[in-house]
Amino acid sequence: MATAKSWKIAREIGDAVIKASRNPNRRWYGPHMAAAVRAISERIPLVDFVLEIRDARIPLSSEYELLRKFSPFPSKRIIVLNKMELAEPLELKKCMDYFAERNYLSYAVNSHNKECVKQFLNFLQSQVRELHKAGHSGHTTTMMLLGIPNVGKSALSNSLHQIGRISAAEKGKLKHTTVSSQPGDTKDIMSLKIGSHPNVYVLDTPGIFPPNLNDAEIFSKLALTGAIPDDIVGEIKLARLFLTILNSSNEYKKWAKLCKSQDLTESLSDESSKSDAKRKRQYATDHTQDFIVYDVRRVLYETISAFDGNLEDEISMGNLIETQFAALRTVLRVPEEASEFADLRVASKILNLYRTGRLGHYTLEHVSAIAKY
Repeated sequence: MATAKSWKIAREIGDAVIKASRNPNRRWYGPHMAAAVRAISERIPLVDFVLEIRDARIPLSSEYELLRKFSPFPSKRIIVLNKMELAEPLELKKCMDYFAERNYLSYAVNSHNKECVKQFLNFLQSQVRELHKAGHSGHTTTMMLLGIPNVGKSALSNSLHQIGRISAAEKGKLKHTTVSSQPGDTKDIMSLKIGSHPNVYVLDTPGIFPPNLNDAEIFSKLALTGAIPDDIVGEIKLARLFLTILNSSNEYKKWAKLCKSQDLTESLSDESSKSDAKRKRQYATDHTQDFIVYDVRRVLYETISAFDGNLEDEISMGNLIETQFAALRTVLRVPEEASEFADLRVASKILNLYRTGRLGHYTLEHVSAIAKY
């Protein structure tokens, strides 16, 4: 299993985020977040369900700490592990088992998969029926989506709204909340209808961090998964952390079939000479194309497999990552004339491939490590 162990690079990233969080002009906890906290706190006692959206890759670090202020909890809480397609399936199951053992209701979802969202909507409707059987007398059920920035609340809200309206055969213009890969773009609470007979609404809310966090390990995971703006730490450091995790895992071994027996230099030379006519018709700078992703996986597999150093050693790991950056410049088609920005371009593309699941499934923490529940 890939975990974010206490590497120096992870500590540096976590410390950089902590330093930024103490800046009076910090971007993720500005006036809009303070106002959102007040608005959310006022509405929580009025809703029927709270859907706490977490990132399935970091099911512990993405906890919504504001909920701890409510005791006893006024609404029924469901922990929703979003981005399940990016996490390791076995670890995801362990996480859900862990929550079940402690009587926490949880559900894993991929907000970009129509069938998965439809099943989740059916699950929510079953919860609404149970609520009515227990004596809920209202004609409308409300569910508030809560979570830290960039865990996919708005994407999930939009998907539930779209599928819910279609299922109910309702007419009228669909509403949409703002969806962005940048954390903190949702500023206001927005209501979307996801069911009829009875009426069911979800309230999409801004992503909120606590004003003070001091755990560097948690911050490094939040930064790597995109919950914190990349420019606070820098994409190169984040890409190096991802490569550290990849190099320490077994995920790359799944790519063995992509490789031939020749050494890396020979392989890269052969690959660049094949299908030139076909590749000219493709976009050489678009790193999301299948043939480029194929090359990236192959290069990563070959560089790790050929490395004879000690991957537990920080210096040796750094040397391997330097080799990987150099090799990736070629397969990612980074122009030589942009050498001063080459590493930044490589880092940006690698981060994107990691965060969209093109480079494997990674769960960055063990549920067995929880002591706070």
